[in-house]
Amino acid sequence: MADFHLGRIAATVAVADIQRSLNFYSEVFGLRSVFQNGKPVGFVILKCDDAELHLTLDPDHKATDRNVAHLMVSDATALYARCEQLRVRIIKKLRDHDYGLRAFVITDPDGNRIDIGQRL
Repeated sequence: MADFHLGRIAATVAVADIQRSLNFYSEVFGLRSVFQNGKPVGFVILKCDDAELHLTLDPDHKATDRNVAHLMVSDATALYARCEQLRVRIIKKLRDHDYGLRAFVITDPDGNRIDIGQRL
């Protein structure tokens, strides 16, 4: 193995509307902006607990049918209920998988798929 240590890695998600995305990620996950760049703002770093997500402005963004980020949480059932309450679009319903995760998949307002899991 190499003689170096890997630090944090954070997903960067393209969005068509920074403010709409800030509102979404704040309301659903409690993520808060800790850095913004550009006038108008074109890049944002969001953080909460150990999670970090980067948003980058792309007015022509087109969502993919692939997950763009995977988020591990301490209570997937509680977050799933919150997503239902907030009427977040759920792509895959909450269920336990044989590979040891309780998981579900949502999309943000731009259609970016976020896979959310909890170790069983």
